[in-house]
Amino acid sequence: MRLLPVSFSLCAANHQRVFSTDCGASSAMAGCKQRDFLMNIRAACQRFLPAGICCLFLALTLLLSPAYGRTPGQAATPLRSGRTLAQRPLPAPTAPVDMAEAVERALRSNPSLGAEEAQKEASEAARKSQRGAFGPRLGMAYSALKQERKTSPDTASHTPEKGTWSWSVEISQPVFQGFRLLAAYQRSALQAENDKAAVRKAELSMTESVQTEFLNYLRYDEQARSRRDALARLQDQLRITSAFYKVGLRPRLDVLQAEVDVHKAENTLIDMENRRDTSLARLNTLLGLPAHAAVRYTGKLAHVPFGRSLEQCLEAAYRQRPDLYMAALSVDISRKSQKEVQSGYYPQIEAYWNMTQTGNTPDLQAQGNYGSRVQTWEVGARATWEVFQWGTTYYADKEAGALVTKMRYALEDLKLTVGYEVKSKLLAVREASKRIAVSEKGVEQSTEAFNVAQARYREQVGTNYDVLDASSNLALAEAELTAARADYLTALAALYVAMGEYHPNLMRP
Repeated sequence: MRLLPVSFSLCAANHQRVFSTDCGASSAMAGCKQRDFLMNIRAACQRFLPAGICCLFLALTLLLSPAYGRTPGQAATPLRSGRTLAQRPLPAPTAPVDMAEAVERALRSNPSLGAEEAQKEASEAARKSQRGAFGPRLGMAYSALKQERKTSPDTASHTPEKGTWSWSVEISQPVFQGFRLLAAYQRSALQAENDKAAVRKAELSMTESVQTEFLNYLRYDEQARSRRDALARLQDQLRITSAFYKVGLRPRLDVLQAEVDVHKAENTLIDMENRRDTSLARLNTLLGLPAHAAVRYTGKLAHVPFGRSLEQCLEAAYRQRPDLYMAALSVDISRKSQKEVQSGYYPQIEAYWNMTQTGNTPDLQAQGNYGSRVQTWEVGARATWEVFQWGTTYYADKEAGALVTKMRYALEDLKLTVGYEVKSKLLAVREASKRIAVSEKGVEQSTEAFNVAQARYREQVGTNYDVLDASSNLALAEAELTAARADYLTALAALYVAMGEYHPNLMRP
């Protein structure tokens, strides 16, 4: 509900010409009116043109300023740009693919990143659309009207027989909109920056997903190889035990124990191969390839030292993480939205120039009985001010202010979460590094123990149980070493993403 709207109009100049077939005016009078009109136009231009040029110059300066509508901080630049949806699936690579190549292909071909890129382009177009609101507007209208009028007693006033046709054109320029246009443009510019940072965040998340799945593939492939070796050892032990049993040197129980361990090793190998194939299908999907594509991924679970301290990691995270940048932008966006709401407190002022032509035919020419042709030119300024709206603007302002506070709290909470994420990922890296050192010693000792147990069994000094137990311990130690190396690189990939850094190849320091 709106009460007491105040509206006023300032007219700088007005000119009207009337041509009629049933009325006329002297040429002297028309010449005087024309001279008066030109003088009024000239005076208005001399008075208002310098101020208009200054306002336009200031507006263009604001629009072209590099810092206009941005929040302080480092802009999050996407890793790639210009992604296009492929008309047909890209062919599977024939050469072996390492981790860096896999990450690069995923950033180029994964459809989810293309969707983020399209959103970024949409926000940039919205920013340019809001920028256009600062310029003048040109509008046209064309209408036809048939009116019948009867008067009693009859007077000399008559309506055109063919109706009234009119055409108008108007150019208007916003002068002051209560900072609404400025706040709307700044909000759109900040949203464009926010969506660009969202692309960067999605790219880092995709990098972590590809690297994690790549490491899972290497982990399961390495464990499958280790399980094949363990199965080969158990099969060799079964052959030795069976040979001893045939000559009566070993009981049937030793053969049965060896056969049971062989079957367990076969089941474990089948499980590892299935996990490897599942991880391969998932990795193909992340790279934009069919799940059944026969791609060869190559790499090694190497230990790459990481020597940064917690303080260095936190400093990098606070400076580089896209989600922190986006949270700061969200605070500024909510502030600009509040500025838009607060524009309702101020008057709305715009300058305009319009011309209207009216006639009794579609071509606006004076024909027939009672025909006339009217042409009006007008230049002026309009100001409207909604004085009272039952608190609509006031409470909308309060709502927007509360949203600003909400975004600020969310930003502070995210900073605390980032600190926890960085520290937890760094602790995971250090833990996996220690596990690697311990597991390497465990593999070395388990290998020696198995060799000793097997030699003692062949010399008829040890038991079959000692050999099987040593073989099981060796397989477990190799699995722990593989898991420690894979966990280390996985934690390192997560730590880099937590710091907002792009490292496509984790194997390289």
